[in-house]
Amino acid sequence: MSFPAYHATVPVQSSPLQSVSRASSHGRRPPILERNLVKGRSNEVSLSAYAFLFCEMLSYATKKSSGIQDMEKKLSDFGYRVGIRSLELLVFRDRPNRRDTRLLNTLSFIHTNVWKTLFGRAADSLEKGTDNEDEYMISDNEPNVTKFIAVPKDMNQLSCGAFIGGIVEAVLYGCGFPAKVSAHSTGSDQFPLRTTILMKFDKSVLLREKGFEPR
Repeated sequence: MSFPAYHATVPVQSSPLQSVSRASSHGRRPPILERNLVKGRSNEVSLSAYAFLFCEMLSYATKKSSGIQDMEKKLSDFGYRVGIRSLELLVFRDRPNRRDTRLLNTLSFIHTNVWKTLFGRAADSLEKGTDNEDEYMISDNEPNVTKFIAVPKDMNQLSCGAFIGGIVEAVLYGCGFPAKVSAHSTGSDQFPLRTTILMKFDKSVLLREKGFEPR
């Protein structure tokens, strides 16, 4: 298998990372690892750095993969690691001593809180599947991770959103809602980069939900 090159069309902008470093050297702000986790809610990574890092992840996954499915699995694994750590931070900041037991509350938490923390805004939609009661979908019309990535034409079936799918799967598992999560490119003329995260929940989740229904 040949290894195609991925290109990140990185937007030109100043990097918050550089300003943080300069400020720290003058004693204005402590190093990032010494800051209070509860107060550190501002964006620390510029979009250009985000896009460059994801491009490097794609290149690494391509070299270590035997095909598109294997590559998506590796991207999902990367995302899973991010999701577990993000959940720990969000629970520490926003939800101490609190655990939601309802599915819709948890999905709303992912759609809003998780998306805002990682991507700077809420996802565009949260929907329930019409054919299967165990399926829900979160859609993002313009995901930050793929906004500046040009995938080679011979790999147009690759869904880079698998990285986001891994994040969602990790958060669901950490919240006690195990599910099989997959990412699908559902672009349109208006939103060519639109990505839908499909979540198919374990039977135990549905049984627990039914137990909350009034009798």
